[in-house]
Amino acid sequence: MSFEVKILEDLIIPDDKITRYLLVPKARNDKSKFLAQAGFTQENPEDLKTAIRVQALVTGAVEDKSNEYGTFYQVEGELIGVNGVNLSVVTIWLRRQIDSKFQFITLKPR
Repeated sequence: MSFEVKILEDLIIPDDKITRYLLVPKARNDKSKFLAQAGFTQENPEDLKTAIRVQALVTGAVEDKSNEYGTFYQVEGELIGVNGVNLSVVTIWLRRQIDSKFQFITLKPR
């Protein structure tokens, strides 16, 4: 049985995860085209970071799995686009073993 957990305010979203991964076109597992539908580009990485933060804070997280680094959670919900287009996504978070802070891992289309 899974239950929802609230992700706390002091979550961590590494800049590199946004600017060097999600918003970079890739041959495989490209997420930049998907995110561009909602107006997220390399020119506005802070907007994507804010949208991910909002999505995590307003939606409950469901525990997924655990390993030596901590416990992984999934958050399903809407990413509010800067151009009026919202995207249905699943964000993946790690509640770190070392300090119990939530760290953003990735997102995928839902």
